Amino acid sequence: MKSSITKLAVAAVVIVVIIIGIQHLKSDASTVEIAGSLSPVAATELVPIEIELPKPLFKDTPQNITVPNLEKPLGKPRPPFLAPVGTTNVAFGKLVFSSDDQPIIGEIEMITDGDKEAADGSYVELGPFAQHITVDLEAEHTIYAIIIWHYHKQPRVYFDVVVQVADDVDFITNIRTLFNNDIDNSIGLGVGKDMHYTETNEGKLIDANGVKARYVRLYSNGNTGNDLNHYIEVEVYGKPVE
Repeated sequence: MKSSITKLAVAAVVIVVIIIGIQHLKSDASTVEIAGSLSPVAATELVPIEIELPKPLFKDTPQNITVPNLEKPLGKPRPPFLAPVGTTNVAFGKLVFSSDDQPIIGEIEMITDGDKEAADGSYVELGPFAQHITVDLEAEHTIYAIIIWHYHKQPRVYFDVVVQVADDVDFITNIRTLFNNDIDNSIGLGVGKDMHYTETNEGKLIDANGVKARYVRLYSNGNTGNDLNHYIEVEVYGKPVE
């Protein structure tokens, strides 16, 4: 008799546990559904950002540049880059600082003036070896993409290209590295795993994945043509943080 009662009691407990488990799963499913419906990512409309490209000055990217870890040419136009509606080039006209405050050619402010052509008078030439520039966006922004045009009058590869963002102009607070192809740590920011690339009129687009920052810093360390560093234009596509 006691055995039968015990079996009934155990069965009742099992049934209760199953019912509680079912209710818990329903609650979780409901929570996920609600969270998904309120997700800012799902609710954000993505559209191609409008990038105005300069005219190309050579037709095909050469295959005979001898540089380790060099990415192959895509062989076709770069696919559109999607970002939230309202994303613009927030670097246009913004202040630029440089490790070389007396460029050999050009003026530092030309790097954000909107002129992306490769003609003489459109680029800035900094001194040899490792140099960097810093763009002040004047306020914190959500950054989706950064595009760099070093020099596309002829095909070149620039070495030790590193792109970082930070909350302060001295790059002490909250530094984040978005791109690094310094494969041997030449400039001391860590070994990079990104690939070298050949300059073209499309520039180099770096996906910033919505990082939030005010300052953008870009490094380089000479190129396949000489030891100098060049910038035609830097664009930062994002939106102010509200």
